[in-house]
Amino acid sequence: MFIHGGGFTGGTKTKPEIVEMANFYASRGWVFVSIDYRTTEELCDAEDRPLCQVKLMEMIESGPTGLIDLYKGIVPREWIEFILEQSPPSLKALQQGLAQYTTQRDAKSALRWIVANASTYDINTDYITVGGASAGAITTIALGISNLDDFRDEISVEDDLTLSTTHLDETYDVKSMVYFWGSTAKMDLFEAVYDLEQYQRYDSSDPELFMGHGQAEDPVTPYSEALELQDIYNSLDIYSELKTLLLPSGNPAGHGAWNAVVDGKGLSELTFDFLVERQSLNLR
Repeated sequence: MFIHGGGFTGGTKTKPEIVEMANFYASRGWVFVSIDYRTTEELCDAEDRPLCQVKLMEMIESGPTGLIDLYKGIVPREWIEFILEQSPPSLKALQQGLAQYTTQRDAKSALRWIVANASTYDINTDYITVGGASAGAITTIALGISNLDDFRDEISVEDDLTLSTTHLDETYDVKSMVYFWGSTAKMDLFEAVYDLEQYQRYDSSDPELFMGHGQAEDPVTPYSEALELQDIYNSLDIYSELKTLLLPSGNPAGHGAWNAVVDGKGLSELTFDFLVERQSLNLR
């Protein structure tokens, strides 16, 4: 399952580079599912977005009550209150913070749907891989690291009737994660909102991890984020692999470097080799 990027403000599952990767894997017998999810665009009515944004700014200034009522059944009270406590958030920061929660709920719902429909699509759920780029990589890490009930049980079915259609009885076990130029930002936020110790959700049962990250200057997801994840994994004795991405020219790759290479191999080949080896897959 692959999760697109877009800063939690946009993006699409049909991004050409994702479709190309999907075709690469599908041609080798894999089931590749690219998902969409709610972003900041869905946090305001598309037909009246300017007015909605004005109202949101007024709510930011007046305190959490209005926002809690507005997003009841969408974002938990404690998540909203924490974001508003940050000094003070801009409209963009507020919406991105809220969308990080809805994105995660949607990604987990999508994976439960995949498991529920595994027999229909001939999916072997013993070999689930979740991957993503940028915001999608951030969401991937949170999906693989968080508990099954995280980003699910904070809002009840009574407050969000759509939950009843998301296969809440399904469980899953992510075997591997694929990360392109991401970070631990969402898990960091989750820990802060729910007053957990740093790295509390990480443990030795977490999925193995492939990381592709370039060293070109990146104010959004710097290379140090990959090094931090590598350190966490090393401390737990979990296998991870960090590939420092280069452009075809040989220069350091930056954010969104879908054309990046390492030793002449592109992202699809690099991740395929990793998954085949680490999941002990037999190629026909």
